[in-house]
Amino acid sequence: QVQLVESGGGLVQAGGSLRLSCGASGLSRYAMGWFRQAPGKEREFVAGISWSGNTNYADAVKGRFTISRDNAKSSVYLQMNTLKPEDTAVYYCAADPRSFRVAVTARNYDYWGQGTQVTVSS
Repeated sequence: QVQLVESGGGLVQAGGSLRLSCGASGLSRYAMGWFRQAPGKEREFVAGISWSGNTNYADAVKGRFTISRDNAKSSVYLQMNTLKPEDTAVYYCAADPRSFRVAVTARNYDYWGQGTQVTVSS
């Protein structure tokens, strides 16, 4: 049984930082992604990392967010710096069993966490 559990969301002022974590169980080799969904908007790609550590970022977060993973701990992280009010959303981690790639579309990810709220105040 595959399970993804996010943590680390919260309320932060603009310019602040948060670190999201996602623990995975029931998977072997897999790529991971972070997506977000704001009210009234579609879910969008934020960042992704392959099993071997290749990364990809949405233009909106390049230079501010960093994705990383610890395969020994079956965990992936999203360090978010210089947060902006437009970063406010529910953030989801997702797993893609095609471990070699970093897909940017949600339909390529088979497993999803329950989401964690990130709110950035101005």
